[in-house]
Amino acid sequence: MSLLDCTRVSANVGGKEIVLETGRIARQANGAIWVQCGGTVALVTVCEAVLDAPKSFFPLTVEYAERMYAAGRIPGNFFRREIGRPSDHETLVARLIDRPIRPLFPKTYPSEVQVLATVISADGENDPDVLCITAASAATCISSIPFAGPVAGARLGRVDGQFVLNPTTEELKRSDMDIVLAASRDAVVMVEGECKLVSEQDFIDGLNWAHKAIQPLIDAQEELVRLAGKEKVSFEPKQDDPELFAYVENLAVKSGMEDALRTPDKLLRKEARNAVKAKVKALMVEDERYADDPEAQAAIGDVLEHLEKKLVRQRVIAEGTRIDNRDTKTVRPIEIEMSVLPRAHGSAIFARGETKTIAVTTLGSSTDEQQVDTLNGEEFKRFMLHYNFPPYTVGEVKPVRISRREIGHGHLAERALKAVLPSAEKFPYTIRVVSDTVESNGSSSMAAVCGGCLSLMDAGVPISAPVAGVAMGLIKDGDNYTVLTDILGDEDALGDMDFKIAGTANGISAIQMDIKINGLPTDVMARALEQARVARLHVLDVMAQYMPAVRSELSPYAPQHMEVFVDPEVIRMIIGPGGKNIKAITSSTGASIDIEDSGRVTIFAPTHESMMAAKEMVLYYDQHAELGKNYNAKVKRVMEIGAIVEILPNVEALVHISQLDTGRVEKTEDVAHPGEDMMVKVIEINGDRIRASRKAVLLESQGVEWKPEDTVRPAPRPRGDKPHDGERRGDKRGEHRNQGGRRSDRRDD
Repeated sequence: MSLLDCTRVSANVGGKEIVLETGRIARQANGAIWVQCGGTVALVTVCEAVLDAPKSFFPLTVEYAERMYAAGRIPGNFFRREIGRPSDHETLVARLIDRPIRPLFPKTYPSEVQVLATVISADGENDPDVLCITAASAATCISSIPFAGPVAGARLGRVDGQFVLNPTTEELKRSDMDIVLAASRDAVVMVEGECKLVSEQDFIDGLNWAHKAIQPLIDAQEELVRLAGKEKVSFEPKQDDPELFAYVENLAVKSGMEDALRTPDKLLRKEARNAVKAKVKALMVEDERYADDPEAQAAIGDVLEHLEKKLVRQRVIAEGTRIDNRDTKTVRPIEIEMSVLPRAHGSAIFARGETKTIAVTTLGSSTDEQQVDTLNGEEFKRFMLHYNFPPYTVGEVKPVRISRREIGHGHLAERALKAVLPSAEKFPYTIRVVSDTVESNGSSSMAAVCGGCLSLMDAGVPISAPVAGVAMGLIKDGDNYTVLTDILGDEDALGDMDFKIAGTANGISAIQMDIKINGLPTDVMARALEQARVARLHVLDVMAQYMPAVRSELSPYAPQHMEVFVDPEVIRMIIGPGGKNIKAITSSTGASIDIEDSGRVTIFAPTHESMMAAKEMVLYYDQHAELGKNYNAKVKRVMEIGAIVEILPNVEALVHISQLDTGRVEKTEDVAHPGEDMMVKVIEINGDRIRASRKAVLLESQGVEWKPEDTVRPAPRPRGDKPHDGERRGDKRGEHRNQGGRRSDRRDD
């Protein structure tokens, strides 16, 4: 057997061949898959480590990394290697891989499982993210770890009205949908992406089409398992003690658990549940059967969690009412306050029930764009939305750091608002929105969408339409599904789905769906989308009451913006040697200046005064001489026929020897010296050639008014005539010669 033997299967999906192989590399991993599409290759592995002690959750970690060599690039950071902390993009892809596979592992499996996905070749056309979803499923399927797969990942686009599976990078630029989905044989299990205001029906049609199109990937994984799959570990899930469960549940019901779960206020409900738990524990300690049984007492939390889930779900199904006494379709009360921060460019508080966020918009210049190092090269982002969820939001004490959840929620809200932003040509500012969640009881990411939209409008950003978002839940009972609008945090934990939909009155802009059951029929998904559309329109109506339209003017504290155009030839002078001139302008005015090769100069400044000062300093290098205007010129060269002076940056004029003084000048050197200043008046402009006069300025100082018609210009002489004594040859048609007999570098004009 060769060291490089492998087992390979392939599937044709969307007109492209996707290859899955195992056995060539990473043989010591429990499962390893080399996945390839075109020139894009990723290696996905899965390993496990037996836990020393059971945990209350399944310890699955998923990491995604992109090697820069995959695209023939060297990392641009100081260390010139991939740094340990994953980028935001890598974190987001890791979440995409994690969410569809996590529910497929046994919750009580006594091992820690790690999935690592590494991109080792990238062709710039085929995205590796969806390939890694499929490969993660395949690697786990062929491993010995129990797993209820397979699932497959794909990207759905729509180009020119036609659905496209796994569109190329160029096709994606023309697509009005960018949806990543994961699906099993029978149903879609995960959805995330953005749309350019696509209708709900078009979205459902696309999912149905994509679900059918990716079935060959399910077939390929099943074939690979048949050819190279390992025998699964014999695992018996932990069996609950029915007698203990019945005993604890009975104590909890008698102690008031049902009443506790009917408490609308989150904190009061938490206190009531804790009181029930404490009472149940005290009663068990008094019972001789369990007084000396620490294992039974430790199970109280799990039993009560199971009971809470059962009671809440039964109430929704039987009564149609929820924890906070709403029906299944009502949105929680909404209150909004605008312009809450005096110095922010735009701000709003958005409160929906017990979830509250402060959203703030900040405008910056083009130099504030975020530079991102990617496999395809450096990219620049002019719109960013950052979502924060500090521990005090839910009354907890935890280390303060940016979590994967915060990165994911911020990305979702960013996608939701990106669809309505103006182009850089219409609104050249860099835009940053920060959503600080300050209170939370579910749907905080959708509060970030609503609050972020309001803060943009408050800042005067000309969005095309307001955007709102709502989170939907689901309770499944047999074949019956109950869809919940605007779910609470407890309903997210106790329900079967978290479905977030954001958009305008005309369509969807962003979407994210995670389910905890085996799959979701698309007709149920369509029902959820329609219920969400009605709720979204309600939220938009409430937002319009507080903020009917975008503010017509920017905040006085926002950067002032202006664009001017200069001759491309003077750009080098504006910049100066080593950037000396441009640095002087920005230092003295506080402005940010961006110069394009076309001559377009964009100025951002903190105040109107500094903006005008920066404009004047920029245009100083692109001035044009005016007939009859006086200039404090600098003598550049001295010649027999006169002096060349610089009247403006890069603009020179000839002061003929006859125009150097009111009296006769024998030699130019008697009046003009290189480097000295000389006040002159422009007396003639002929295309690029300019004549100036010191004599005219001196006459004016003596009270003699100069007029354009007074321009002294030697008249042509009859052919053969000699110049008068003291007159030098200087008419336009003559040639001046220096003492050596060579032609002078300038004519009289």
